[in-house]
Amino acid sequence: MRGLEADTIGGFNGLLEQQKKREGEANVTTVLFDDRYELIHDRFPIRAVRPLTGQEYYVRGTTALLDAVGKTIHKMGTIQKYLPEEMRAEKVIFVITTDGRENASREYGYDQIRRMIERQKERYGWEFLFLGANMDAVKEAGRFGIGADRAVQYENDSTGVRTNYDALEQAVTQMRMAPDMSSVDGGWKQEIENYLNRKNRSGRK
Repeated sequence: MRGLEADTIGGFNGLLEQQKKREGEANVTTVLFDDRYELIHDRFPIRAVRPLTGQEYYVRGTTALLDAVGKTIHKMGTIQKYLPEEMRAEKVIFVITTDGRENASREYGYDQIRRMIERQKERYGWEFLFLGANMDAVKEAGRFGIGADRAVQYENDSTGVRTNYDALEQAVTQMRMAPDMSSVDGGWKQEIENYLNRKNRSGRK
């Protein structure tokens, strides 16, 4: 997110700090992507995750979104498959955040990603959240098989990024605590949409 690196890092770190205070255990996998795929945290226990810095997070090139999603689903699915049952994650919450459209993937296409996401949702109950700027994020998420209640377009400015992470913290908390994640509705994204609407009404000044 070019020009918003500090806001993104701060939002991510704030989300982690709040989640560390919640009851229960959680593991964190963090992937950064552009024209490269970089694994920052590989199922780290959340309380062992150090704050993200500008050394790890910085903006580079294009947006190989499909490749990043496909590789990470494959990785996490393989881990879940081969871990002993008692060590598998009870819930998988897969968050996709991007400020640009897919434009550089070479290994995966939309149809393949849609099939992968639908399989993990239907067979294993994974949850997917899609937050996108500079696009119709609900429409784009639909191409992946992610429903409108799990997708939102956000405003790509400092306040928009902060609002994004505040909403994500709410959504992840609800999903972690809910006996059934399907009970979590689309209310988590209301503030993101409210801010985007205010910007649109004001002519994006």
